[in-house]
Amino acid sequence: QVQLVESGGRLVQAGGSLALSCAASGRTFNRFTMGWFRLPPGKERELVAVINWSSGSTLYADSVKGRFTISRDNAKNTVSLQMNSLKPQDTAVYYCNANSVALGRDYWGQGTLVTVSS
Repeated sequence: QVQLVESGGRLVQAGGSLALSCAASGRTFNRFTMGWFRLPPGKERELVAVINWSSGSTLYADSVKGRFTISRDNAKNTVSLQMNSLKPQDTAVYYCNANSVALGRDYWGQGTLVTVSS
C-alpha cells in the first residue's frame, strides 16, 4: 500500500522559514515525479514544485522561485520542501504527490497546513 505522509506544517510569521517533509512508502519511486502542491483558502490547488526522482531535475512555480527548494533523499525515501521568506499568500494546505505517467499512477498525501501570519 502506497503512502505519502507529510509533516512540518505549522504557524509561522511572514519572513520566516519552514521545512516540509514527505515520507513515501509502499513501492519504489524511481519512475515517479514527486511534487508539492498547495490549496490556498478559497482558491484552486496549484503546483508548487516538482522533482524527478531519478534525475533530480526540478521545476518551480513562478511564485516560489528563489524562495522554495525541493529535494529528495533516495536512501530515506523522503521529499522535502524548504520554504524561506514566507509570505501570507503562502498560507495553504500543502500536499505531497507522486506521479508516473508511464505507470499510470498518481498518489497523494493527506496534506499539512502552513499558515503564514503577517
